[in-house]
Amino acid sequence: MSPEPVDVAVIGAGQAGLSAAYHLRRRGFVPHGTGTEGEPTFVVLDAETGPGGAWQHRWPTLRMGTVNGIHELPGYPVPPADPQAPSREVLPEYFADYESRYELAVRRPVRVRAVRREGDDPHGRLIVDTDAADGTHAWAARYVINATGTWRKPFWPTYPGQATFAGRQLHVHDYRSAEEFRGRRVVIVGAGVSAIQLLDEISQVTRTFWVSRAEPPWDATAFDTAARVQAIAGVEERVRQGLPPGSVVSVTGAHWSPWAQAAQDRGALVWHPMFTGIEAAGVRMPDGTVEPADVILWATGFRADIAHLAPLGLRTPAGGVRVRDTRAVDEPRLFLIGYGPSQSTVGANRAGRDAVRAIVRERAAATA
Repeated sequence: MSPEPVDVAVIGAGQAGLSAAYHLRRRGFVPHGTGTEGEPTFVVLDAETGPGGAWQHRWPTLRMGTVNGIHELPGYPVPPADPQAPSREVLPEYFADYESRYELAVRRPVRVRAVRREGDDPHGRLIVDTDAADGTHAWAARYVINATGTWRKPFWPTYPGQATFAGRQLHVHDYRSAEEFRGRRVVIVGAGVSAIQLLDEISQVTRTFWVSRAEPPWDATAFDTAARVQAIAGVEERVRQGLPPGSVVSVTGAHWSPWAQAAQDRGALVWHPMFTGIEAAGVRMPDGTVEPADVILWATGFRADIAHLAPLGLRTPAGGVRVRDTRAVDEPRLFLIGYGPSQSTVGANRAGRDAVRAIVRERAAATA
């Protein structure tokens, strides 16, 4: 079966993907299979079984009152919610309403297997191969907006002796509740927002030991949207050079959030340098001592979920993709949003808008 032609294929229906779809709608694009002949079309492909992106997988104790940063989609504010309501319940419902409100016609569950070039023509189409069960296994797109985020790619560092650890190791990706660890000593690895939130939560029910590669510089000012925007902008030069995107906390430092203050007040916010190895009963510290541990919780972040882009050959020797103003430098038909400087929710909203603006400008110039 020949690939189905479409003007824009959006891969992913989280914050970034829905933002792109919204702006495509505003600019006159219609979902594939609707509208009239001659109207520009788009399709949104999402690997999840339902709306909500990564929010539907967050731990149950992540409440609306502790969600970090902006999480609103463009044009439609999040309805008022109880601060104690789980974000994994409120936000997926909001995403579902959003998809319906703007008639975005998201196709799911559809996993994209690969994005490849149709031929040697740099102005030709990109082929998006999928596992769709409806018979539409491939799309031939003039542009691809990749918005697959990071949730499916948790980063696990490796340390000597890791396989010998007799306790439990898990990533934040798989965390559910502090109650699982009651009575156990938990080593928490990382210095980002999730690490501090979970340190606060877990230290309320059991003993914790916090380590990271470097102690975060604490910023006495409250964390706000402007600070986050500035932090995300700090990784822009890295992705232009094709370096892997850096973390937000490495740019901003750590801010005195309510959970950080609560952990400090309980005496739990005590930083230790990163261990050098792992043993059956605990972790080996730089001074040679062994800290006992029953659990190691890796709050070590995520990496970009872009393995399906491998056929395009865009990875640099440093391991990243060269991106400028959301566009892949080495494949201008491809936009990456929710990547590098647009990893935050507010950044993803803006990146979706900017990608669509660039597509509209190019289409207009081509027909002028």
